[in-house]
Amino acid sequence: MRYRFLTCDVFTDRIFGGNPLAVFPDARGLDTEQMQPIAREFNLSETTFVLPPETPDGTHRVRIFTPATELPFAGHPTVGTAYVLAWIGDVKLDRDVVHVAFEEGVGIVPVTIRASRGQPVFAQLSAAKMPEFGPEPPGPETIAATLSLKPSDLLLGDDAPQAVSCGQPILFVPVRDLASIRQVRLKRDLWEQSLSSYWAPQVYVFTYDTETDGADIHARFFPPALGIEEDPATGAAATALAGYLGIRDARQSGTLRWVVEQGLEMGRPSRLEIEADRQDGVITAIRVGGSAVLVSEGEMDVPDRMLHGET
Repeated sequence: MRYRFLTCDVFTDRIFGGNPLAVFPDARGLDTEQMQPIAREFNLSETTFVLPPETPDGTHRVRIFTPATELPFAGHPTVGTAYVLAWIGDVKLDRDVVHVAFEEGVGIVPVTIRASRGQPVFAQLSAAKMPEFGPEPPGPETIAATLSLKPSDLLLGDDAPQAVSCGQPILFVPVRDLASIRQVRLKRDLWEQSLSSYWAPQVYVFTYDTETDGADIHARFFPPALGIEEDPATGAAATALAGYLGIRDARQSGTLRWVVEQGLEMGRPSRLEIEADRQDGVITAIRVGGSAVLVSEGEMDVPDRMLHGET
């Protein structure tokens, strides 16, 4: 059978920026054994497969695959899939603001799409899970060595490394400045020894020192366990980052906002907008949004024998 796919760049307003994504808007007939090789064939950070909803609350079922594994939740695939479905008319943009509800591994993920003249201009997901905080990570000497840094490059004290999850457990490692973050090189052998079996094996390095106007955070993300060396824009990490930053913010109630720049070291500049609602010190909602651009469209011929797991 032939399956239609589209690719887009997410968390950017220009082609060849942001994080690329492949979307199969009608994946009926494909099974898990076929989706994984397709994702490996595209070899992008993620590929999504859209299916009919299985619950009354969902508008679409979305399965997300990296080249190596299926994910219960990921931000840039969620945002990018919403854009693609709007572009091709599967989501009708008959109002300036349209809501969809994606069934993902973590549950229902609401997405708001803002439109102008019938075209999507911004999409924002709402996290299905509030932050969960993990166990104490390895010491700063171990983390620094794994990242090719010195312990003095890391922020400690109130800004010490911490693991947080909103569906994907991630280790957040704040560093002093842009000079430090540009030196980061993940040493795979040390990662295997120290972090591969830790509660949060994916590493998000960030600094409050930024390059672009309006940005609050400069970030790099290293998820080797997902088959990705470095990711240029990471929405799932941005939701968890809201947990890391939110519990450290002096404001006990209100909406907190941050803008993250990511992917600059990779030549794929990305911009993610984060919001977190806090009530009496408790984070009650997290939203991550941004822009996207359509890149390509095509068809993939999938042999019937492979649909049944044959080689």
